[in-house]
Amino acid sequence: MANLEKLFSKYDRLVLFDTETTGLAYSRDEIIEFAAVAVERVDGKCAVIQEYDQLIALAPGSFVPPKIQELTGITTQDLRERGLPKTRVCRDIGEMIQGSTLLLAYNAHFDLSFLFYMLLRDGDPAILKGKDKLDLLTVYRDRHSYPHRLCNAIEMYGLSGKVRNSHRAVDDVIATLAVMEEMEKEKDDLHRYINLFGYNPKYGIEGKPIGSVRYLPQPYDPVKPLYE
Repeated sequence: MANLEKLFSKYDRLVLFDTETTGLAYSRDEIIEFAAVAVERVDGKCAVIQEYDQLIALAPGSFVPPKIQELTGITTQDLRERGLPKTRVCRDIGEMIQGSTLLLAYNAHFDLSFLFYMLLRDGDPAILKGKDKLDLLTVYRDRHSYPHRLCNAIEMYGLSGKVRNSHRAVDDVIATLAVMEEMEKEKDDLHRYINLFGYNPKYGIEGKPIGSVRYLPQPYDPVKPLYE
């Protein structure tokens, strides 16, 4: 695993996470799968010290839309039979990200927005307060031309066959970890993207901005690093 020295000089733990949801509306739709990996320095080396993957029970009367079932393979019945209560998942997340933790995701604004609304309804959104955030999609856009989906990053970094972008949170978070490692090898500036998210200037910021994050317009084709 990449050394990530500059990140670990500031944080004790990195938590990379991914969500699958019933749709795109943060305040209305629901998380149906949450997956995360926690990375720490152990004996001077980076190591995954925790893996988490859970299906999440739907609110009463809710269902998984057919398009989402087709995309993820997760059915309403799966969630009824195996989904954990949202309150339990919120507690698990709180335990995982306590202390000096950096939160990372690929397209982090999306996942963080859904996480906030789930915590608002079924947990304690204050657990996110003071947590720094790193969006690996912003990093990838700064370094490589369009297209910028996770599957494109996997291909660009030669990870095809090793990880996959399956639209299941557990697979996608493992892929995100592998992409982050390749990014670290490529250029040692990940720390400069903390709390800095890029957005498509044509469409603007989707939904409500995260208060602790600085948002800047980011072109499809990289010109110079967003932090300059």
